[in-house]
Amino acid sequence: MTSTAAPWPHAPVRVGLVGAGPWAQGVHARVLAAGPETELAGVWARRPEAAAETAAPYGAPVAARFEELLDTCEAVAFAVPPAVQAELALRAVKAGKALLLEKPIAEDLGAARRLVDAIDEAGVVSQVTLTNRYHPKTRRFLQAASKADVYGARSSFLSGAFLDGPFATSWRLEHGALLDLGPHVLDLLDASVGRIVRVRGAGDPRRWIELTCEHENGAVSQASLSGSVNVPQGLARVELFGPGPELVFDGAGLDHEESWPVLRREFATAVRTGVSGELDARRGLRLQTLIAQVTEVGAPPNRT
Repeated sequence: MTSTAAPWPHAPVRVGLVGAGPWAQGVHARVLAAGPETELAGVWARRPEAAAETAAPYGAPVAARFEELLDTCEAVAFAVPPAVQAELALRAVKAGKALLLEKPIAEDLGAARRLVDAIDEAGVVSQVTLTNRYHPKTRRFLQAASKADVYGARSSFLSGAFLDGPFATSWRLEHGALLDLGPHVLDLLDASVGRIVRVRGAGDPRRWIELTCEHENGAVSQASLSGSVNVPQGLARVELFGPGPELVFDGAGLDHEESWPVLRREFATAVRTGVSGELDARRGLRLQTLIAQVTEVGAPPNRT
C-alpha cells in the first residue's frame, strides 16, 4: 500500500474537476484541494452557479467551458453520470490529460471499450475511484484472502439510496443497483475469491438483483444488490468460506476519510511516474464486461 506518511517529493498535480453535485462537492473538490499531492486547478460543470459553489471554498477558478478547464490542468477528475463521463473523458484523453474516473467508467460496454482503447493509444494515466479499495481495512481483508483456500462466498450491498436523497439520480433510477453497486461488489469478489469467468443474474436491478459468479478456481460466489430497500444503514458485506476460518469484509462502518488520502497519493504517484496502478481504466472495463454478462443473453465467459 502506498504510504501517505512520507513527505510528497514532487510538485502537486493540477487536477481539474468535472461536476458540481453532492459527490463532487463533498468528496472530490475537498480531497483534491487538501493536497499536498494535488491541487484543485479548476471546476467545470454544466450549471455555472453550481461550479462556482463547488470551487469557492478552495479559491479555485471556474471554467466557462470544458476546453478551458483542460487548458488549466494536467489531470481531470470526474463526478458526473457515466454516459457524460465517457464522452468527456475521451476529449480529455485527446488533450493528453490523466484521468480520475468514477465507477462505472461508462454507461455501456461499448463506450467503456472505446474509452479504454483511447487511453491505451494515448498512453495517459488512469485510475478508478473504487472507494472501498483504498481503505486500509479492505486491503488487510484482501491480503488475508490471498492466503486462504476459498470454496464460496456470499455478499450483500444494500441501501435505500434510490428511495430519496442526493443519490437518487436519474441514471441510478434507470439502471439500478447493477450499474451503481455492481462494480464495487464484483471488484471485491474478483479480488478476494478469484478471477470471475462468468456472472449470471436474476431479478430487477431497480428493485433487487441476485448475482451468481463462477470463478476460475472453481469457487462460486453470490451477491445481493439493491439501492431500493429501507435499511437503517447501508450494508456492504463480503463473507468468504472454505476449510479455514471464515473471512469477513464489513464495509458498513468504514470511515472513508481513511480512503481519500490513499487514493489521492496513489493517483498523484501514477501521474508523476506515468504508470497507472492496478485500479485503472482497464480494471473498470473488466468490471463493465462482467456487468454486461448479466444483461446479455448467451454472453461468453469473461476474457478481459
